[in-house]
Formats: sequence, C-alpha cells, structure tokens
Amino acid sequence: YVRQLANRLTDEGKNWQVINKGMDGLTLSKLLQNFTESALSMQPDILTILIGINDISLMQNTGRTPAQQQDRMDCFFGDYDRLLAALFPKIPHILLLEPFIFSYPAEYINWLPLVQRMSQGIKNLAKKYHLTYIFLQEPLNKAVQAYGAENITTDGIHLTAKGHEIIADLLYTYIHSRF
Repeated sequence: YVRQLANRLTDEGKNWQVINKGMDGLTLSKLLQNFTESALSMQPDILTILIGINDISLMQNTGRTPAQQQDRMDCFFGDYDRLLAALFPKIPHILLLEPFIFSYPAEYINWLPLVQRMSQGIKNLAKKYHLTYIFLQEPLNKAVQAYGAENITTDGIHLTAKGHEIIADLLYTYIHSRF
C-alpha cells in the first residue's frame, strides 16, 4: 500500500517523498528499539504506523495461557505508549492504522478477540495523543464480501495487490482531504 500511495501522490504532481520502513515479522518491541530515532531524524510530515499482528502471532502461537497473553498485550500497549510519547508532538501528523486479520483460513478466527482488544487499545492511545486512527478491518471485510477472500488476502494476514489498494485508497483519501 505504501508504493501504491506514493504512486498516487506522484501521479497528482505532489512532490512528496514516501518511505516504507515496514518489514516482515516486525513486532512493536523491535519497532520501539530500532525505529524511533530513525523516524525523528527523517523529520516526516506524516507518519503511519501499522503494527500488531506479529505481536498477536507470538501471543497465539507460543502456547501462552490467557493470563500470559494479557501480560503480553499489556506490554504491547506500554511499548506503544512509549513509542508515541517519543514521537509526538515532534512529528506533526501520526496516523495509527488498525491491525487486521481475516477469518480465512479458519485458524485465524481464534485470533479475532485479541485483534479486537488490540484495536481498541490502539484507538484509545490515538485518543490520548489526539492522533488519527484509521479503521482497516471493516473496509477489508467489506472487500472480502465484494471480491472474495482470495482476492484480498494471500493467507489471512498478508494482502494481495487489491488488498493493498484498499489501504492505499483509505490513506490517500485522508491525506488528500487534509493536505
């Protein structure tokens, strides 16, 4: 979605530099360790953060009890709060993107309560810091209904080109209406 967003901004003659610092398998604790200073040194006008599903994978796939999962979730929110405290207000516009998961394949249905809890916590942090929260789960679910899951996600977590297009469209609409 980052490349698609950059292409749309460029096609409109916007002179924006769009940098993607996302990587496969990134968890919030790794982001907090490695990215905060880098983000500040780039002095971005807008920063988007989409993180959390790899953290949920660690909660779900490592045999943790519900109490241990809750401890990990609490650590996640503590780390997210520290990240935002370091970035805000130095970066003028931070967009927090909702983590998402698909119920296809069926194994991810068990992840939905954790994703919903994580989404609510991130939304609460957005309110705390007066940041924008971009909903993704519902628009992606609607796209699955319209186009079929196989056209939106490759495996229930990662997106197809069409799935990325949906996120790029949401971000473009938000950015275009404000800048």
